[in-house]
Order: sequence, then structure tokens, then C-alpha cells
Amino acid sequence: MKFLVAPDKFKGSIDSISLCNIIRKEILFLYPDAVVDSYPLADGGDGFADIIRYYFSTHEVNVETVDPIGRPIVATYQMDKDNSLAFIEMASASGLVLLKEHEKDPMRSSSYGTGLMIKHAIQQGAKKILLGIGGSATNDAGMGMASALGYLFIDENQEPLDPCGENLLYIHEIINPEKNLLEGVDVQVACDVNNPLFGPNGAAYVYAPQKGANAQQVELLDKGLRNINDVFKKHAGINIAEMPGAGAAGGMGAGASIFLNGTLIPGVEYIIESIGLEEKIIHADHIITGEGGFDAQSLQGKVVGHITELAKKHGKKISIICGISSIAKSRSSELGIDRIISIADLAPTNEDSINRPKDFLPEAVRLLF
Repeated sequence: MKFLVAPDKFKGSIDSISLCNIIRKEILFLYPDAVVDSYPLADGGDGFADIIRYYFSTHEVNVETVDPIGRPIVATYQMDKDNSLAFIEMASASGLVLLKEHEKDPMRSSSYGTGLMIKHAIQQGAKKILLGIGGSATNDAGMGMASALGYLFIDENQEPLDPCGENLLYIHEIINPEKNLLEGVDVQVACDVNNPLFGPNGAAYVYAPQKGANAQQVELLDKGLRNINDVFKKHAGINIAEMPGAGAAGGMGAGASIFLNGTLIPGVEYIIESIGLEEKIIHADHIITGEGGFDAQSLQGKVVGHITELAKKHGKKISIICGISSIAKSRSSELGIDRIISIADLAPTNEDSINRPKDFLPEAVRLLF
């Protein structure tokens, strides 16, 4: 029997590399003669840089930057000097994980720190950049990032605006930098969602509440995203509001497309293609994937959705181990999923399942069989 283990992290609980090791160990305990291949994955959000380092010949680069509310921090990105390729994780400078609960404020938070990282990578010789944009604390459509690269945002009185979410509504004009730092630099943007820029399924209404926005602020942020889209149309001559992934990371998908001339790609697809994972799935008997929260969004550009599709495509048995699931059994059958095991069903409390996943993962694996 040949098993293939390819999960995402359980966000805020356990990383995908550790998850693979635990699942692999338990399978071999149950089936000592089995072959178990492990491929930890990420989709562009938190942990993306760790997975890049796991698979590719990169070294870590430290850079002085700022967090989402402007405090000085040292962040890291990955560099492949042989190929002049930088891998930058937005969450390392502009991530929600950098803020305490009372500090979350998408009206004031900014992606400026991510822009400083991009600038540093270019100064270090990067000619290609892969930017992972999940897990952000911002809703500024990349306004902060662009400011760090020399862009200016002007209101109707020709006054400059601070680069943050609440000022999206007041942008009247975008002024290009005096020097285009990105000339000759190819940028790909790894997204973990495919939401449009604004509207009921857009960046503000879907994600701003978890970043600290109340109902009134969500409405204002959505209006701001509509405004900057109008400005984008005047500035660049294109309407990108409905582009899949435009609303990722508080509109960073749209901003990266305009300011970086970036191409948006599903982050997990980049890794799957780079390591030849589909071919490995073809030669496996049983696929095991998973993530912290398995829900409808999991099937829209995230790791579990991609692995499930590949398993179904090649007629492979697939099971899911997750922190918690909201997918009905009938729906899982439609997707070709054999079993879904939730850690939350095994732990005494939700807090235990999040804080001590290693205590319950062996039992979860045993339940699969």
C-alpha cells in the first residue's frame, strides 16, 4: 500500500511539516510495510515561506521593515540567488499574526511593510518575485505596499493621503514613482482565495470582520475598494474588480496586479507543479490531506480543494484530517472524499483541539482505517 500525505497547516495550531510527520509515523505504526510519502503544502498564506524553504534551494534574508500598524520589526524572506528569485510572504510583515486582538484595525493598518520587503529584494538583485498574500491584517488594496515603492495617492484637494484602508475612499489620483523599481522584474502573486475586489463576496465584507472591522467600517472599506477600482480604471485603463483573487488579502490581489504588474496564481498550484505532485498522486493508493477549518472556502483555491480535485481526477481514494469541518457528509460524497476526521470531535474542548493537536492526531489517523 502506498500512501501520500499532503496537508496544509492547521492555522494557529500546527504547521504542515509537523502534521505530515505525525500522520506518517502513525500510518507506519499501523502498516509497517507501507510506503508513506509526505508533501507538506501551503497556499500563499501564513507558512508559505516555510514550505518554499522546505522544497527549494533558498536562504533566509532578514530585512528591517514595519508591521501593519507601523512598528519597526525584522522580517524574513527567502532568496534563490542562483535564479535571482525572491519568495516573499506578505504575512511576515503585514500579517494578522503580528497583532494582538485589540490592535486589529483594517481602517488604519497598512501593507507598507510588505512594500519595503519587495524593495529590499529588488535591491538584493531579485529579477523574479513570488509574493504570497494570504493572512494579511490589511484592507488597503496594496496602497501601503505601493507607497513604499514610490507611489503617491492624492485626494481631490491635491493633498497626499496616508496609505491605509480608511483613505481608499478619498483617493482621487495615483502618481507613479519617479523611478520604476520594478522595471525588468517579473512578479507572480500567490493567492489563497478567488474573491472579487468588492461587493458581498469581496475583500471587505468577507474578510474585514476577522481583521477587526465593525459593520459600519466594513461598509466604508467596501466603498473605498469601489473608489480605488474607479481610480485604477483611470490610471491603468483596466477594470480588475472581478478578476479572481482581486479581493485576496484586503485587495492586495488587485493592488499587486496594478502596482507590480503581477500575475495572480493559486499559491498551491505553484508548489504542486514545481514538485511534480500530480504525478506522485497518480502512483499512490490513498491520499490524505487536511487543514484547520474544512469548509466551503476550502474548495475554492485552497490546498484541500486542489488535492481533492487531483485525487478525483485520477480515481484515488482520499481522506481528510482537519481541525474542524462544516462540510456535510452528502457533500463529501459528491467530492469523492472517503472519510473526514475532525480533531474537534476527538478533543474534550475546541481549545484543546487547537492548543494540543498532537495529542489527538494519532487517534484521528487510526479512525481513518
